[in-house]
Amino acid sequence: VQLQASGGGLVQAGGSLRLACAASGLTVSSYTIAWFRQAPGKEREFVATIGWRGTTADYADSVKGRFTISRDNAKNTMYLQMDSLKPEDTAVYYCAADYSGQCSNKPLIYDHWGQGTLVTVSS
Repeated sequence: VQLQASGGGLVQAGGSLRLACAASGLTVSSYTIAWFRQAPGKEREFVATIGWRGTTADYADSVKGRFTISRDNAKNTMYLQMDSLKPEDTAVYYCAADYSGQCSNKPLIYDHWGQGTLVTVSS
């Protein structure tokens, strides 16, 4: 199983980025998927999750209304659309997947992780 995250980069405050996470060895349509992030010197924190049915999504309060999690089952890829970016969104972003079906904001629930992609938002 491999999750390959991409799409990070440097963007000005107010800008947008779309992160992608391509999966191999698992079928994203059968998994609860999530994004977490970790800023320098801080613990990994929850960003967003969506259930395997695609009907239940949850977001951290800090990103609600600005970020959107989605999946493309045909491409076996998950996405995180990030709009109205702020300097405090600067972090390494990780994708994750879990087969249990639970939408959770807890990293320990997730069995599979991508390698992370760096997002830097300048002021």
